[in-house]
Amino acid sequence: MSELRFVVDPELTSELTGELIECWTEVVNSGGSVGFVPPVTSDDIIETATAAFAACDATLGGPDHLLVGFDAEDRVACWLILGDGKSWLRAHWRWVWRVMVDPKHQGRGYGTRLMRAAADAARALGVEALHLTVRGGTGTEGFYSRLGYIEVGRIPRAIRLAPGDDRDEIYMVKNL
Repeated sequence: MSELRFVVDPELTSELTGELIECWTEVVNSGGSVGFVPPVTSDDIIETATAAFAACDATLGGPDHLLVGFDAEDRVACWLILGDGKSWLRAHWRWVWRVMVDPKHQGRGYGTRLMRAAADAARALGVEALHLTVRGGTGTEGFYSRLGYIEVGRIPRAIRLAPGDDRDEIYMVKNL
């Protein structure tokens, strides 16, 4: 199995931030449903990425946690964000946001390893459950189901990719 090293809350250097945005761009342009519709450039993503990464920066008081998988060359291979529920009433669970595997690494089991690392990181934070949403029509709910997530809700036509192309938003939960 390919080497993969996971780091929770790595230092967000300009180099790492650039690699994360590059990965995000490649994922979207290969059909990944991570907040954008292809085609995109890094310039299209940078504003959203900057806000997401600021929320992961503990020095700025960010409550979220960035989990990055680095390949054998110490480059970003996959990543996600464990998002805080922003309320003490939700302190026992986290959102899983922006799950990405660089297209050049897909098909190697990195997505499964990333999600297992996310569960481990969440447990270390004292978290009891992980919540996520997926865009209907992509088949990704099957991937998450195999990892123990269950569908708990669905909002029909909540996501509009283009006129006439509306997708369900599917809510899934995994108890840790």
